[in-house]
Amino acid sequence: MSRQITPRPLTPRDFAPYGDVLDASGVPDRMINQGLCGRHHDRARLDFTGGRAGVSIFDARPRALPYTFDLVERHPDGSQCFLPMTLAPFLVIVAPDEGDRPGTPRAFLTAPGQAVNFHRGTWHGVLTPLSAPGLFAVVDRIGPGANLEEFRYPAPYTVPAP
Repeated sequence: MSRQITPRPLTPRDFAPYGDVLDASGVPDRMINQGLCGRHHDRARLDFTGGRAGVSIFDARPRALPYTFDLVERHPDGSQCFLPMTLAPFLVIVAPDEGDRPGTPRAFLTAPGQAVNFHRGTWHGVLTPLSAPGLFAVVDRIGPGANLEEFRYPAPYTVPAP
């Protein structure tokens, strides 16, 4: 039997234990390019061990709500930043660490123009776009060694449609 988690809007405060919310809200930190571009400076904490930052393009198959899952993952050697290449919202699933195992997951729905950066070691769901195309630029660790741990919950969770 599936357990249900209700998605919430993605806010920097609610997401802070898991990572950073990137967006262009508020007044830019400074104006650049002859005053034609607002720079919202240093919005994510990139954190890597034994490697370097790399930028990849992910093309994920869209999912629909209700969405059922039992798999989460984490990257012990580096943060991971999902930057959508469209303005479509996507689903973000995270879970607290409870003794090297994920606890009860939480679900967030992004607003147009939001991106997320998962802190190093944060349990999170797979990339889950809700519409096509599911194109994302992903900034994460490139380097030797295994930087992926997966966990399957004994019973699935379902995120209902809002």
